[in-house]
Amino acid sequence: MNQEQPHNPAVFRFVGGFGDRALYILTDLGRMGIFLYFSLLGLCKHPFRFKELLKQIGFIGTGSITVIFFTALSAGMVLGLQGYYSLHKFGAEGMLGSAVSLTLIMELGPVLTALMVAGRAGSAMCAEIGIMRISEQIDALECMAIDPFRYFISPKFLAALISVPLLTAIFDVVGIFGGYLAGVKLMGVNGGAFFAGMEQSVTNHDLRLGVIKSFVFALLLVWICTGRGYFVQKIRGAGFGAESVSTVTTQAVVMSSIAVLVFDYLLTAVLL
Repeated sequence: MNQEQPHNPAVFRFVGGFGDRALYILTDLGRMGIFLYFSLLGLCKHPFRFKELLKQIGFIGTGSITVIFFTALSAGMVLGLQGYYSLHKFGAEGMLGSAVSLTLIMELGPVLTALMVAGRAGSAMCAEIGIMRISEQIDALECMAIDPFRYFISPKFLAALISVPLLTAIFDVVGIFGGYLAGVKLMGVNGGAFFAGMEQSVTNHDLRLGVIKSFVFALLLVWICTGRGYFVQKIRGAGFGAESVSTVTTQAVVMSSIAVLVFDYLLTAVLL
């Protein structure tokens, strides 16, 4: 008579832990999906809080101009120097304007703008909403029949969708100016050839790709940063109180940055 083999506890713990983690991820994705739906729905509800929208545009957009300016100037000058040394080997210094402008408009402009905004404004939005959640301010709004999405979350969404593309345009202009300084003023490239190459190579398709990327990145970063703060008490391993807010804020910046980089490749592969 065959004796029944004993169960292996380690296998059961591994399978159970894997299933538990999978269920948590699916639940979290469902929460974030519902959060996105109600956030976008709040844009259609009246009365819309235009003063809050202007406040958020000032915070996300105007407050980020300084870091965007210096990041764009530095990136443009580095592109100008590296592009010059690369093109000089083939005697094609006149194509420097084309290389700098296309790189900034299609890739570096939208990506670096989104990363800077996520680090500066996204972390602040996540921390603000997280503190409101743990201090029960959001629960108080719901008890008074005030929709928290219409009240303070949806204006953040619209402000990000307005501010990030405009910041991206500023980044592109300043970055091209930085490339001009490095290539023309420092390295001696002909200024007419620089702008002629840029005019001939940059098309409406390239500009459209940069604009689409900036809108998608804006939606991703504001969705992830505000959603992480809104569900701060339901995120596993975040802790309690101030510790949970700090942990979730760090997680939100990392997740939004990774999402920007992943979707940058996907959008380029689909739309290029």
